[in-house]
Amino acid sequence: MWYNNNMPRSQRIDLADQVYHIINRANAKRTIFFSDGDYLAFEEILMDGVEQFDIRLYVFELMPNHWHLVLSPIRDGDMGKFMAWLCTTHTARYHTYHDTVGFGHVYQGRYKSFIIESDGYFHRVCRYAERNALRAGLVANAEDWRWSSAWIRKHGTDKQKKMLSEWPVEMPDDYLSSLNEEDDSDSQKEKLREIRTAVNKEIPFGSIGWKEKLQEKFGIVATGRPRGRPKKG
Repeated sequence: MWYNNNMPRSQRIDLADQVYHIINRANAKRTIFFSDGDYLAFEEILMDGVEQFDIRLYVFELMPNHWHLVLSPIRDGDMGKFMAWLCTTHTARYHTYHDTVGFGHVYQGRYKSFIIESDGYFHRVCRYAERNALRAGLVANAEDWRWSSAWIRKHGTDKQKKMLSEWPVEMPDDYLSSLNEEDDSDSQKEKLREIRTAVNKEIPFGSIGWKEKLQEKFGIVATGRPRGRPKKG
């Protein structure tokens, strides 16, 4: 069970009670989860971190060479503290377990994150994250992927379910069925493109009006990076 403290730092949006999508990828896109033991080790670290840092974790999906989280910090700055601890701990334990200490980085760089409007946009991002294994052809149904929040909601132990927080907006009645619907319509393809743009550019994901309010209140501009210090109030 197992981040590198020497990665270059850049200012990030890290505000209390906001929702974020986070993704981290393996260095050179190599596999980091080789066995059930590797997945279980990361899941245990994630479970410990959520409790230690009071993080509201709504969705997660572990893939062979990357992972997705959708979460909210309770206090300003706590997302960064949680992520530093999560990735540092995972890297250290990974190298120890696989006897690869001194053999380079586990992750390709710092994690990517973007802030999400807590409405239908939240549902879209959760669906995007929880469809990863299905989209990759690893399972026939999204909820069958053992290393995901979708699986835990259906099959998990009480301990595993305790790791997940109640969503900030009501889960649609057809959410599970929507996970298993193909993204073949023009509308779904466009939604997928919009989310991937937010992932790659780390820009806020939501309505125009909501983005304008973020800019006005916190100085968060179109690039997703704060302009100077966040405004108070």
